[in-house]
Amino acid sequence: MGIEPPKGILLHGPPGTGKTMLGKAVAEATDSTFIEVVGSELVQKFIGEGAKLVKEIFELAREKAPSIVFIDELDALAATRMDVGTSGEREVQRTFMQLLAEIDGFSALGNVKVIGCTNRKDILDPAVLRPGRLDRLIHVPLPDKEGKEDIFNIHIKPMTIEGELNFDLLIAKMNDFSGAEIKSVCTEAGYFAIREERNKVTQEDFLKAIEKVSQEEKDFSYKEMFG
Repeated sequence: MGIEPPKGILLHGPPGTGKTMLGKAVAEATDSTFIEVVGSELVQKFIGEGAKLVKEIFELAREKAPSIVFIDELDALAATRMDVGTSGEREVQRTFMQLLAEIDGFSALGNVKVIGCTNRKDILDPAVLRPGRLDRLIHVPLPDKEGKEDIFNIHIKPMTIEGELNFDLLIAKMNDFSGAEIKSVCTEAGYFAIREERNKVTQEDFLKAIEKVSQEEKDFSYKEMFG
C-alpha cells in the first residue's frame, strides 16, 4: 500500500488488566522472540549503565528477529522531562534518549517492534508518543461484567466447588476489580477452605475473599497517598 507500518504501540490502563499478558500473547501469535524490560530496573538497578543496556537489548532484538521488545513501567523511564539536576535524573535522561535513538534507528520494514506499557499515560513525555515512535495507543480498561465472568470462570475451573455459586452476586461485588484482583479472590477463597481443612470451596469463601481483597486494595491506596 506504500505506507510504513508502525514501529511500536503503547498499552495503557489501570494495573492488573492484562497488559503484559497481551504483549506475550502477541509474541506467541506472531512466533516472535519476546524480550521483556522493566523501566524501573533500567533506571534504578543498573544506574550508570541504563543507556548501554538499552543499546544491548535492541542489538539482541535485531539478532533474534522477528522480536518484540516489551517495556513495562515505561513511565519510570519516559516521564515528562523537567529541569535535570541530580546525577540520577541525568542518567534517566541519557537512558531515555538512548531509547528514542533506538526506536528512530529502525528501518520501516524491520522485524523488531516495541510495545510500551504504563499505568500513567498522563505523565509520559510526548516525545515517545510522537508519530514514528509509540504512536499507536491502546487503552486496556478494567473488564466489563462479561469479561469479569469469563476471567472468574477461568480461575475457578480447576477448583472444587461445593454447592451452587450466585454468579450475579459475586460479580456485582467485584464491580471495580481488575483481572489480577479476580484471580486473587479465587486464590484467597481456596486458602479460606484450606484453613478450615476443607477440600471444597463455598460461596461464603468467595464472599470473604472479595472482602479481603477489597480491604487490601484500600490499604494499598492509603499507603500510596500517605506513606
